Amino acid sequence: MSDPILIPDMLTATLGFAVFLLGARLTRKFALLREFNIPEPVTGGLLAALGFAAVSYVLGRDFEFSFEGRDFFLILFFTSIGLNARLADLAAGGKPLAILLGLTFAIIVVQNGIGVGGAILFNFPMQAGVMFGSAALIGGHGTAIAWAPEIAQSSGLRSASELGVAVATVGLIVAALVGGPVAKLLIERNRLSPSRPDEEHTVGLPFEKEGHQRPITHISLMRVMLALNVAVILGQLLAGLIAQAGLKLPVFVPCLIMGIVIGNLMPALFPRAAPIARTPSLAVISDFALGAFLAISLMTLDFGTLAGLGLPIVAIIGVQTLATVLFVLYILFPLLGRGYRAAVLAAGFAGFSLGATPTAIANMTAVTKRYGPSPIAFVVLPLVSAFFVDIANAIVIQTIVNF
Repeated sequence: MSDPILIPDMLTATLGFAVFLLGARLTRKFALLREFNIPEPVTGGLLAALGFAAVSYVLGRDFEFSFEGRDFFLILFFTSIGLNARLADLAAGGKPLAILLGLTFAIIVVQNGIGVGGAILFNFPMQAGVMFGSAALIGGHGTAIAWAPEIAQSSGLRSASELGVAVATVGLIVAALVGGPVAKLLIERNRLSPSRPDEEHTVGLPFEKEGHQRPITHISLMRVMLALNVAVILGQLLAGLIAQAGLKLPVFVPCLIMGIVIGNLMPALFPRAAPIARTPSLAVISDFALGAFLAISLMTLDFGTLAGLGLPIVAIIGVQTLATVLFVLYILFPLLGRGYRAAVLAAGFAGFSLGATPTAIANMTAVTKRYGPSPIAFVVLPLVSAFFVDIANAIVIQTIVNF
């Protein structure tokens, strides 16, 4: 192809907003999307990605997007999750957190077992199985790209990076589509409902209340943005200290931590100040940041990476998806207590085990908008996916690569 068409950051963000609104409009128009809890940015993002792929094919040129704004939306979103996290929630979430940690390690092993088996079946080197498994699925694009050079060296597979990106791309799409229907099945089959339906939503506002007058003003929004920006600044400083100590963590993790710190200190330090946590203003900003990030991420998926790898990817991802759904229905849901929170976490777990943490949160947001809030779920799952997954994934991947 010729030189790529460069899309600057401002235009990328603007297209992302438009794509999100397209998805929101389609969700309102087609009841099926609401019925199965498909997140709004997923619908618009996938349609836009197909459109960009068609234009790219006709012009003979790829699109190259700038992602600075998208990455800031991700940081802003996770910081908002931190602001909403109360210490009481963290204490209450101790048991489900421990269970999720064990289940996450288990699904990593399962994914790589399927990946290695699929790689051998389709005449790929055994080490390439991690690219059909946890390196690309629960790890996502970043982990797949990071491990590609070592896998290429150990297996002789020069296209390890392209393979990992292709699997991660398909996994992200599947993750965004299966989480909502899984939660719908569990909630309606077991007639579940929130234990405290009167609680404020931590991300987004429920569908049935949209259009009503809300206690959101420019003052409340400014107050929330001030707290978020302070937490992000402190989080970036903490990220620098962590990097100097030789540890590798995504920037959003220390921002999440500082959000937790600020969210729990503010009521004690400023008892007369208006609350920020669990407010409609913070819920709206959280939803906006997540929606923008996911819309941009999905609309910029490169379907060209799937060329020539169609059958192996479709077959293996099909098995991975079936295994994940069965794992969530018959292992995760019962172990987490078979309650409403377990069903919400099931949607999230399906999202991040096949795709990425933002996909998981989008799945849970779509579910809670329809059925009711589950604040602890929004604290527990990011803690597992932010702190534990990369470490556990690295151990399993390294073991397979060395073998």
